[in-house]
Amino acid sequence: MTHQPKPVLTMIFLLLSLVSLPAVSQDEETSEEVVQEDSGFTDYISMDPAFVTHVGTADNKPTYLKAAVSLRARSASTRPALETHMPRLRHELVMLFGEQTDIERLTSMEGQQALREEAKQRINAVLEEQQTGESIAGVLFTEFVVQK
Repeated sequence: MTHQPKPVLTMIFLLLSLVSLPAVSQDEETSEEVVQEDSGFTDYISMDPAFVTHVGTADNKPTYLKAAVSLRARSASTRPALETHMPRLRHELVMLFGEQTDIERLTSMEGQQALREEAKQRINAVLEEQQTGESIAGVLFTEFVVQK
């Protein structure tokens, strides 16, 4: 006498094996994305010369900000896109720095971190608007002086 599998059990087994396949595929895609993001490549692009601008409100004693900025890229193809659009990128940062009115926040670590994040968002927005397909990983202040 031969033992024949029951059709219902066979169908359940096949159904369960098919359901688990997409999850494995998604995990593989996710790990590939992480590898691409963490390729180990880093390029620092200096935005020379340093930015010097008036900050604060008009009714206060004149306060100036000097910020030397470098941009961190994860891809070798980012540098040419940044160099092409450097005048527009510098304009965006001059406008951002000039909008700063809270001097106390600007001199705190939290305020500087928020300013770095806003600068990164504005630069990436310009790169997206120009359809470069590039983005920066971060903004670094290599010099940051607030003079009252």
